[in-house]
Amino acid sequence: MRNVTVRNLSDEVHRAIRQRAAAHGRSIEAEMRAILTDAAQPPERVKLGSMLAAAGREIGLTSEEHTALNNRDRHPAEPLTFD
Repeated sequence: MRNVTVRNLSDEVHRAIRQRAAAHGRSIEAEMRAILTDAAQPPERVKLGSMLAAAGREIGLTSEEHTALNNRDRHPAEPLTFD
């Protein structure tokens, strides 16, 4: 984990974060972590798996096509040999 120091935080901002932390039942430090996490990883970000599933629904894969795509060989590939 990394540490971050925030300098020159105004009294008004510190007071607001302290009140917000109290409302959420956590420490000021925990509240700041939550604020930074929400800002850096918003819930509306696109996740690759969700995007691919949506693309499959858009092109209208049938159940048979979906089954065919999932019935692939799952054994690890053999390494190449150069004899």
